Amino acid sequence: MASNRKLPLAAGLVLVVTLIAIGCATSPLGRRQLVLFPDADMAVMGAQAFDQMKTQVPLSENASTNAYVDCVAQAVTAALDGPRSNRAWEVLVFDDESANAFALPGSKIGVHTGLLEVAVDQNQLATVIGHEVAHVLSRHSNERVSTGTAAQLGMVAVQEALSANVPSAAAQQTMALLGLGAQVGIILPFSRTQESEADLVGLDLMARAGFDPQASVQLWRNMARHAQAKQSEAGGAPPEFMSTHPSHGTRIANLEKRVPEARKLYEAARAQGRRPRCSP
Repeated sequence: MASNRKLPLAAGLVLVVTLIAIGCATSPLGRRQLVLFPDADMAVMGAQAFDQMKTQVPLSENASTNAYVDCVAQAVTAALDGPRSNRAWEVLVFDDESANAFALPGSKIGVHTGLLEVAVDQNQLATVIGHEVAHVLSRHSNERVSTGTAAQLGMVAVQEALSANVPSAAAQQTMALLGLGAQVGIILPFSRTQESEADLVGLDLMARAGFDPQASVQLWRNMARHAQAKQSEAGGAPPEFMSTHPSHGTRIANLEKRVPEARKLYEAARAQGRRPRCSP
């Protein structure tokens, strides 16, 4: 009887291991990834999410702001190579005071007006847009969905095994602990890894587009000051290990190490005539 109770857990774990084996991919920086879904499916999901965003957040009606953001975004995406090099990216500015931007599978880019108060010139804005596009290039959305799917399958298998072997209240408490464990041990660390990866991939991308990579360091210093002001209003920030983003100090240090190599890409781009001139 006891052996039968172990079957749901064993079957669930076998399924998770199988998915990991068949979904193994490699990021632009050589990191192993779990990618389970076709890029075409992710593009549909990205386009749907973008359309939904349009219905929930008003668009900026400032023509010069829209032209400025589009100028920077098109310059960044023009530096892409491979399958995405000839794709047209839809770029929209959302009238939102948060210092945020995003890029989605399906060649979608959104920039909040609040970001323009922190990213104060074209090079700093290119840093953010390059970072967000790098998430798409690195298939991070696919990786997050895939990791979440595998984690959910594993949690279901454990829950079934626990419910068959321990009292309900104890099972719920254990699941709560395992849920936190899965989040801290799997999901959040991947998110920090993805953010750090997007910083470096995005830095190279913006440099290849002809934007000054040194601006990335100043951009994140600006972000740090902005975040500190917001955190003081909200009562502080969580420790880095409980955050989906690296600390500002960590990402600045990583970028500073990468800037010399990115500068070579920048100088080569400038020599090839890539000299963006975007102004608000």
